[in-house]
Amino acid sequence: MNSLFDLSVFGAVFVTLAVIMDPLGNVPLFLGLTAGRTNSKRRRLAWQAVLVSLTVISLFAVLGQQILTYLGIGIPALQGAGGLLLTIVALELLTDKQEDPSEVDNVNVALVPLGTPLLAGPGAIVATIVFVQKSHGFADRAAIAGGIIAVHLLVFLSLFFSVAITKLIREAGIVLLTRISGLLLSAIAVQLIADSVMGFVKAS
Repeated sequence: MNSLFDLSVFGAVFVTLAVIMDPLGNVPLFLGLTAGRTNSKRRRLAWQAVLVSLTVISLFAVLGQQILTYLGIGIPALQGAGGLLLTIVALELLTDKQEDPSEVDNVNVALVPLGTPLLAGPGAIVATIVFVQKSHGFADRAAIAGGIIAVHLLVFLSLFFSVAITKLIREAGIVLLTRISGLLLSAIAVQLIADSVMGFVKAS
């Protein structure tokens, strides 16, 4: 094993976060949430969202357990909050009651819900905290950092090149993707809330 970088830990972190964050699966969600915006604004939102996610996950990698302990927040509460937030967004997508994009600062969409909780959601945060807790020495920590950065690079590429899809599917296709995105988001929200309830039940 390399004393400076553990490839097995890197692989575990990369695969786990890639599955949870689902770069390709977030493409229709990204297109739906950024409907009505120009391609240049979509590209800007892509890197802003990834930067927000990277910042949040890195913060929890370094101080995650301390933050949760200090605030008295458990994982179920984190899951419940994420589920409720996604429910609101899903309803907006399904009912076509989103605000006019020209009236919304682009960074807002990158912050919520793209950056968090879609990318840096409860699952990714919890997985990161667990990996850090199990790490031993510099090689493990370097591998965890490398895995986090590599996954976010993959997410950025998937969102950035999703702009090319808009040229193929046109506005009607984006409307369809918006409805599908709302349905998917509602399912994710329900699952998060269910996991939250189960977590509270087990803890009681």
